[in-house]
Amino acid sequence: MRPVALRLSTLSRGLLTPGRGLTQGFQNPEKQRVFHIHEASSPIHVNNVRDKLREIVGVSTNWKDHMKAMEERKLLRSFLAKSQEALPPRRMKDSYVEVLLPLGSQPELREKYLTVQNTVRFGRILEDLDSLGVLICYMHTKVHEAKMSPLSIVTALVDKIDMCKKSLSPERDIKLSGHVSWVGKTSMEAKMQMFQLQDSEYCPVLEATFVMVARDSENKGSAFVNPLIPEGPKEEALFKQGELNKGRRVAFSSMSLLKMAPSAEERTTIHEMFLNTLDQKTISFQSRILPPNAVWMEKSKLKSLEICHPQERNIFNRIFGGFLMRKAYELGWATACNFGGSRPFVVAVDDIMFQKPVEVGSLLFLSSQVCFTQGNYIQVRVHSEVASLHNKEHTTTNVFHFTFMSENEVPLVFPRTYGESMLYLDGQRHFNSMSASQTLKKDYLLKPQGQPPLETSVPQ
Repeated sequence: MRPVALRLSTLSRGLLTPGRGLTQGFQNPEKQRVFHIHEASSPIHVNNVRDKLREIVGVSTNWKDHMKAMEERKLLRSFLAKSQEALPPRRMKDSYVEVLLPLGSQPELREKYLTVQNTVRFGRILEDLDSLGVLICYMHTKVHEAKMSPLSIVTALVDKIDMCKKSLSPERDIKLSGHVSWVGKTSMEAKMQMFQLQDSEYCPVLEATFVMVARDSENKGSAFVNPLIPEGPKEEALFKQGELNKGRRVAFSSMSLLKMAPSAEERTTIHEMFLNTLDQKTISFQSRILPPNAVWMEKSKLKSLEICHPQERNIFNRIFGGFLMRKAYELGWATACNFGGSRPFVVAVDDIMFQKPVEVGSLLFLSSQVCFTQGNYIQVRVHSEVASLHNKEHTTTNVFHFTFMSENEVPLVFPRTYGESMLYLDGQRHFNSMSASQTLKKDYLLKPQGQPPLETSVPQ
């Protein structure tokens, strides 16, 4: 991300979201942590949130000095807790953070976030959410005795991102806020929301749930994090939801098609699709034709290659997770655009697992394809892998799942091989898990603005 300077300030009364929302209950300026995202004139500075993260971690902003900085972090091992019980418990409001993206009040920021359709680039928002999630978790685990944090907090999973607005205006201010909503032994769930200013009121745009893990000062092993004590019924409900989210993720993983055979219903679905592609004139299993308004899955692919330069490194000198998400999203969007024949908009981001860090200097291969469609919806899967420069082996680093909505009804996508059939079923599962928590209607993202913020918020 581009350079920015850090400024700490309190929110003015006009910026506070009325009614329900994450700001409610935290309107005491002394309890607010508000950061401004803005570009500085010099291209060598860092984004304000990432600048704050570097300050917390104590790493160098100079690439050539990063090894020395990481060596100094070894001295922080003495501050690591031997058990979770040795750490003081924290409250949800202890980790609460707000970030302002003043696109309206500072027009010079817009170009970085601007699309050709005069909307806000969602890929840039993914970068900001990733940085905010890490900062939130550092606030939860702050060690007052240490000048720098002994923990290395990294993004493990983007559990889900649900949109409640079709597009964002680049001419109005944006506010992101969030807090830790659940804690395990070494992991934390950060729940974040984004709002955009409209008629002097911040209206909800999206809700995101990220899972972060704590590592030791050298990022070599796991580390304990402070326990979380919910206060009141709403916070208890949030914490319970975090437990349910963990259970859901475990169940979803155990049912993976890489581990278990498809269900009877899924096998029937694939067999019916196969029968629908048989040429009735030849009555042969080898002769396949597409039904009307359908496309072979193999024809929906797009690929790209990224060279991972030091500019895109995170505070631990690996490639920034937000950068990976932005590149994957933009390729996924292009895939959905090319497939649907119109400019789509994102509805949901689901189950992004960070399986392996990406080293600076890597060759990053991204492969995207449509794996499921229904009505106006396009489910896109993006697979990322890095190549070893020594033995040419490719290693998977991430798999991304995006749900897009097209302006028009899109063709059906048909698998041709067994492997593609498994991709189809996996895409269907992700689509169904997303649609289970939302009402998928064409006017879903076109509802009137001005409604109160989302319910999943820190109460008074």
